[in-house]
Amino acid sequence: MASMESFSSILSSTALKFPSPKLSHMTIFTPRFPSSSIASMASSHLMATTTKHSAQSTKTISVIPPPTSTSQTDSTTITTTSVPTKKVLVPIGYGTEEMEAVIIVDVLRRAGADVTVASVEPQLEVEGSGGTKLVADTSIKNCSNQVFDLVALPGGMPGSARLRDCEILKEITSKHAGKNGLYGAICAAPAVTLLPWGLLKRKQTTCHPAFMDKLPTFWAVKSNIQVSGGLTTSRGPGTSFEFAICLVEQLFGESVAREVGELLMVCASENESRKEEFNTVDWSFNHNPRVLIPIANGSEEIEVVTIADILRRAKVDVVVASVEKSLKIKASQGTRIVADKLIRETSESIYDLIILPGGIAGAERLNKSRILKKLLKEQKLGGRIYGAVCSSPQVLHKQGLLKDKKATAHPSILSSLTNEVINDTKVVIDGKLITSRGLATVTEFALAIISKLFGHARARSVAEGLVYEYPRS
Repeated sequence: MASMESFSSILSSTALKFPSPKLSHMTIFTPRFPSSSIASMASSHLMATTTKHSAQSTKTISVIPPPTSTSQTDSTTITTTSVPTKKVLVPIGYGTEEMEAVIIVDVLRRAGADVTVASVEPQLEVEGSGGTKLVADTSIKNCSNQVFDLVALPGGMPGSARLRDCEILKEITSKHAGKNGLYGAICAAPAVTLLPWGLLKRKQTTCHPAFMDKLPTFWAVKSNIQVSGGLTTSRGPGTSFEFAICLVEQLFGESVAREVGELLMVCASENESRKEEFNTVDWSFNHNPRVLIPIANGSEEIEVVTIADILRRAKVDVVVASVEKSLKIKASQGTRIVADKLIRETSESIYDLIILPGGIAGAERLNKSRILKKLLKEQKLGGRIYGAVCSSPQVLHKQGLLKDKKATAHPSILSSLTNEVINDTKVVIDGKLITSRGLATVTEFALAIISKLFGHARARSVAEGLVYEYPRS
């Protein structure tokens, strides 16, 4: 068995629980464009790792660094290689866990992978386990003759069972694994999908705690990430970033994985706190809270899906509304999401909370929506709650909704905000305003909302279902 030492050095123990982090002192990387792809980084500095023992995980990677070349991306010199693009298959079905699917796809695309999202259903539009509708790139039947470098299965129920029952996917994955190709599964998928296919034999494996009893006892391991030969498994939505970055490291090497992790703000600085609150007010309601999440072309899919998914787990009534002419939008990393409504259909409704997801292009389009501008103005005047993450606090700033308020945002736009900015904090609450740095910090953002609406116990219960480390008090 070999350790996760090289991968875990990317992550700080203050951000996500993971064995033996080496760089807890690492500072946050501050990219100029928070939603931009770093495709030109593909396969930079592939590093060989040695075999060591760990009680938590197994990993063996040994590759030879290929010749490198230098290119310019976002005014930053990045070392790249001229190796072919890595092809990745991510299948989805009815009831797939949308957080897992979207995070895997988003992270791998940022690393430079050519990711194909394939539906195992007769149609391309698939409703996830939390109610978010995603549109696949193609049907799984069109992938049967393609060669992939990685097959990554998201979990969720009944999504994992739908993947299991797809004969084409079974054949693709079995052939791929038989040729010692990389394959991975998260949440319910290791136990529900790979186990019946016979692809866990003599493999140390982890999965969601609710399915651990289905794994062979001798080979079951309670770790966030488990790498055993070509197989990588993980526990749930709350470990999706770790899972995806581990896959990036195996495809492209440690340096690319590190840079993607820093870009996504998975890493935490020593001084970064989970949450700071000012001018505390009560957010509780005597009815089920209603939340509006406006989206646009270019919105950051991780933020849209994560916030909606987590709030719905707490039984919040979430409406995702498109400011475009169509319900269907194309998010910043290419994921296609189907909104519940058009923004004009929400214009006469009252929401307890309006949340703006980030993504530079998406935030610009949100800012141009007259209907959304009207809704936000009414939200402020009505003394109701509103918030934004990543680059969207700038939308609130332009509309005068951050005046005399403390807030945070993506590092790339902090200097453009004229209100009091709180740095080194994932989530900032000031009265009835809530903001976050975005991307990997939105899990904390959504849980902070649940804690304010329903109390800490409810937030902790949701976090446990996500398999996300959350304080007891």
